[in-house]
Amino acid sequence: MKYALFGKTGLKVSQVALGTGNFGTGWGYGSDTDTGKAIFNTYAEAGGNFIDTADTYQFGQSEEMLGALFEGRRDDFVLATKFSNGAAPNTNQLVTGNSRKALVASLEASLKRLKTDRIDIFWVHHPDGVTPAEEIVRGFEDLARAGKILYAGLSNFSAWRLARAVTLAEMTRAVPIAAAQFEHSLVHREPEADLFPATYALGLGIMTWSPLGGGMLTGKYRRGEKGRAEGFGGKVFQPENSAQRTQILDTVIAVASELSASPGQVAIAWAGTHGAVPIIGPRSLTQLNDNLGALSLELSIEQINRLDTASNLDSSAPARTPVSWAVGSAPRIIA
Repeated sequence: MKYALFGKTGLKVSQVALGTGNFGTGWGYGSDTDTGKAIFNTYAEAGGNFIDTADTYQFGQSEEMLGALFEGRRDDFVLATKFSNGAAPNTNQLVTGNSRKALVASLEASLKRLKTDRIDIFWVHHPDGVTPAEEIVRGFEDLARAGKILYAGLSNFSAWRLARAVTLAEMTRAVPIAAAQFEHSLVHREPEADLFPATYALGLGIMTWSPLGGGMLTGKYRRGEKGRAEGFGGKVFQPENSAQRTQILDTVIAVASELSASPGQVAIAWAGTHGAVPIIGPRSLTQLNDNLGALSLELSIEQINRLDTASNLDSSAPARTPVSWAVGSAPRIIA
C-alpha cells in the first residue's frame, strides 16, 4: 500500500479508503459482523489506514461494528464519518439536515457508536439546501475547539458551495474545510468539469466514491448477478443503459485482459489517476481481495487514454494529463 499526504493536511493516508456502507444488515443488504471483521482486518493487514463511514449506513450498524473493531488500535486509522440523514429511518427532523443542532447531536451519537472521543474527518454528507454555509463553518469550528473533530469536510457539495465554505472558513479563521468527497468513475465523469479543478485550486484532500459505478464496471451484471442493482433498490448504481456505457465497459474488459487483471481492478486503478483517494466498498472478502489487486496495477498512458476516450463526455476535449500515485505532483507520495 502506498501513502500520501491528504490535501494540505499532514495526514498520511493510504491510496484507497475502505468504505463501510455494507457493514451491517440494517438496510436488508450488507455484511454480517464476521464478514465485516474479516474485511476490516484484511484491509488493515494490506496497509490500509483510511476508514469512511456515516451515521446513516445500515442505520448506525456500520459505526457500531467499527467501534468494536477499533478497540486497542484506534490510533492506527484515519476515521471519517458523516452526518445529515440520521441513524434511523424515522430520525427526528431536528437532527437531520445540516443545522448546527443536527451537527452536534449527530456527532455525539456517532462518538458513542464508534466508541471514540474524536472523529478525524467529520463530513457534511450532502447539502440540505437551507442551512447557510456560515452556520456549517461555525459549527465545525465549535467542535474542533472542543477537541471532538480534527478536520472538516464536505461531501456531495457543488463546486460553488464548496468554494464558498472554504473561503468563509479562511476569512473567519475557523477550522479549515480540509476535504471534499464526491462520486467519480468511468461512468460518472461530470466532476472533472468543476469539482476536480476547484479542489485542486483550493488544496483540498479528495475522496471519490463508487469507482466501480455500483458494480457496473466489474461486468458482473452482464453475467446475471444482481448486486446493488437490486440490493439497494437501484440506488448508488450506474446501469449499462447507453451505447457509450457499453463501449466503456467493453474497453475496461479489453484493458483488463491485456493486464491479466479483473475489470474492477482496472476501474479502481483508473479512478486513482486523478489525485483522489478512491473509496472501495466491498460486501465480501472476495470482493475486497479483488479490489486490493488494483493497487499493484500499472495502467500505461496509452491504456489511460483509451479509457478516457471511451468515457469522455465531450469528444472535442483535449486529452488530460493523468495524475496518479506514481506520477504527478498530487497527491504527495511519502511512502
